[in-house]
Amino acid sequence: MTGAPARTLLLWCPDWPVLAAEIVDGVPATGPVAVLHANRVVACSERARAEGVRRGLRKREAQGRCPQLTVVEYDPGRDARAFEPVVAAVEELVAGVEVVRPGACAVAARGPSRYLGGEEAAAERIIEHVAQSCLVESQVGIADGVFAAGLAARAGRVVAPGGTPEFLAGLPVEALGRSALADLLRRLGVRTLGDFAALPAGDVLARFGFDGALAHRLAAGRDHRPLAVRQPPADLTVTSEHDEPIDRVDAAAFVARALAEQLHERLAGHGLACTRLGIEAVTEHGQELHRVWRHDGLLTAAAIADRVRWQLDGWLSGSNGRAGARAARPTAGIIRLRLVPDGVIAQAGLQAGLWGETGEERERAHRALSRVQGILGPEAVVTAVLGGGRSPADQVRLVPWGDERLPARPEAPPWPGRLPPPAPAVVLPSPLAATVHDAAGEPVVISARLAVSAAPARLVVGTGQPAEIVGWAGPWPVDERWWAPAEARRRARFQVSLADGAALLLAVESGQWLVEAIYD
Repeated sequence: MTGAPARTLLLWCPDWPVLAAEIVDGVPATGPVAVLHANRVVACSERARAEGVRRGLRKREAQGRCPQLTVVEYDPGRDARAFEPVVAAVEELVAGVEVVRPGACAVAARGPSRYLGGEEAAAERIIEHVAQSCLVESQVGIADGVFAAGLAARAGRVVAPGGTPEFLAGLPVEALGRSALADLLRRLGVRTLGDFAALPAGDVLARFGFDGALAHRLAAGRDHRPLAVRQPPADLTVTSEHDEPIDRVDAAAFVARALAEQLHERLAGHGLACTRLGIEAVTEHGQELHRVWRHDGLLTAAAIADRVRWQLDGWLSGSNGRAGARAARPTAGIIRLRLVPDGVIAQAGLQAGLWGETGEERERAHRALSRVQGILGPEAVVTAVLGGGRSPADQVRLVPWGDERLPARPEAPPWPGRLPPPAPAVVLPSPLAATVHDAAGEPVVISARLAVSAAPARLVVGTGQPAEIVGWAGPWPVDERWWAPAEARRRARFQVSLADGAALLLAVESGQWLVEAIYD
């Protein structure tokens, strides 16, 4: 890419996830508040920082530093809905607003600076207008390129034209937003963006790969992607027409997923990927709505669907909470939805297979499963997601096909009494009652101290025939919620192998033997 990056004005709202929780859910942002994702702090209020709370802390450590801390779960949809009135307020003064993420939006600085009397005057006018319209505090940064403008906004600075490399040179490598790369650079003795930018570009590409090369360009003040990109060909746009107006968020989300899949497939057919997405809608009363979303990486089908769903949610439901912060809600449902890949680049790092395109079978299966969902509903096709849990049933969660496959709880470290691998192949939805006897025909019992009365020798499942036990291991005890007598549960698990080659996972609870799972 040649030429200097375009002058960019970026508006940033500090601690936006906290502020969005106040706008939508009424959580007071003036108190100690922390937003958590995967049990770690991703954002916190100013008062929480004064108490020692920092991003990246675990929930328990953050609460230890600030016992009065209010914990809020991370919700990107809530953040996007609450940010829509801010974007609308900026758009009242300048055109071509691009949403970088909830809490930050960017525009080309050339137009506002000429119309409003200079870059500093434009920044002050936008900040004042957002504060009056939405009752939201914000900061504006102006620099060459979106990346540098975002860092300048955190300091509330206007970097002089041509001074972006010098401004970036003194910042730490953590400013790149790539924690793994920053940690590796520090261990190699590279501590600032200036040090990183001084490295030869070829060596950086060979050592750190394509993402490291992009970060190297950003550190040198050269955005790998300009704010204003060429218009993509018209045939890349996808449109859906609806006889029945869409006025419910759940119906809009379903339409968004199907349209996002169609756009992603069309782009993939041209070897392209979307980096800036235009969302356009027309209501039954002729109202036209338009918004542009920007992403630092390549937008996948799921990422496109998320942004379309968030935007439609913001349009259809508006934003409630603070006075003056409510977006104009359409007076009728949406009858036409259009997705425009406003910024596209060639997909990098993809290599065609020897006998066809890479992932062709996977894409065909994905289209087939999506078609089934379109006929029978999203819950008709589900996939299993492994996570933490003390029992095989707790470790598996079924999520609809196409949804984000995040575990309900993170994988726990090894703990005493945990079942050894491998995991059972079949987990029974309802455990089967069973009886276990020793060689003398007496029932096998487990004492309170987990002592086995005798070696298990025969197993009877329900009313079936006895099966000889040729091997067993255990017990592995589980004592759950002992502090709540009404919910307390104490079990001991055994692994047994039978003479016919079968292997089972047994549990004994309150003197009753149960078959929980079957090993392959």
